[in-house]
Amino acid sequence: MRTSGNAGRASARAPRSEQSVGLASGLAAYGLWGVLPLYFALVAAAHPVELVANRVLWSLLFCAVLVTMTRQWGRLRIVAADRRALGWLALAACLIAVNWLTFTFAVLGGNALEASLGYFINPLVSTALGVVLLGERLSRMQWLAVVVALAAVLVLAVGHGSVPWVALTLAFSFGLYGFAKKKVGPGTTAVTGLTLETAVLVVPAAAVMAWFAATGTATLTSLGPAHFWLMAASGIITATPLLFFGAAASRLPLSMIGTLQYIAPVMQFVIALSVFHEPMPLERWIGFGLVWVAIVILSLDLVRRRPRTRAAARTAVEPA
Repeated sequence: MRTSGNAGRASARAPRSEQSVGLASGLAAYGLWGVLPLYFALVAAAHPVELVANRVLWSLLFCAVLVTMTRQWGRLRIVAADRRALGWLALAACLIAVNWLTFTFAVLGGNALEASLGYFINPLVSTALGVVLLGERLSRMQWLAVVVALAAVLVLAVGHGSVPWVALTLAFSFGLYGFAKKKVGPGTTAVTGLTLETAVLVVPAAAVMAWFAATGTATLTSLGPAHFWLMAASGIITATPLLFFGAAASRLPLSMIGTLQYIAPVMQFVIALSVFHEPMPLERWIGFGLVWVAIVILSLDLVRRRPRTRAAARTAVEPA
């Protein structure tokens, strides 16, 4: 009996330990993404497309070093031979490329506030994607949150004179990216997954860099060593939070990942107002306010459902 009890406690600690690692990884990922606009301000002399191409190439180099250090080349070959996993990783690569380009253009174009709005909307988009892609049913509170979020988009569209495409593109591209990462399967580690993602993008990224070099518009080697090393650091700056995100996505439920995601847009919102001094007219305050109301509704629904989820889990685990 004692042995059985010890085994039960050990099995209970193992998932808890995995969740702790996932939580720490999620906090690190979203914290780093929160300060990313400050990095873009340092390399603003580069064209957004050149910057994204550099992010891909330097990220692949950084990932290759990590794969070597962690001795995962064998596992990488196994994942690369799995057509299903490789297909989902290729889709994830395309989605994150869209996300990077949109975010980079937004921040360097003076739209960091709208970029932060995109990541505020993302959990609501993830909820809607669950209905469309997974056939999930929403509670009344979840439907209310989605309706309030749609009202926010309408307010911003009317007040600004156009649909907030930057925010919507960021929200949908990253929401679908998280979905694609979930579909890859448990055999793919954060390092091998990210390595294959960036490998998918390396040919177009190299072509972009060659074009910038041929036209004499590349800034990588023309603006001094400080700019070069800042651009080279884009590999670490890009790959590190994605590695943390991959580790979190494989260990945490999607609802918890969505909750952690609020960290990044809050930080980006503060940076856009206090550092970049972007304008915040009344319609933006109303639109952001409605989004925050929707987030509160969604969070309250999550808290309301959690006791029932835990009770169901205990019933499934405890012996009859």
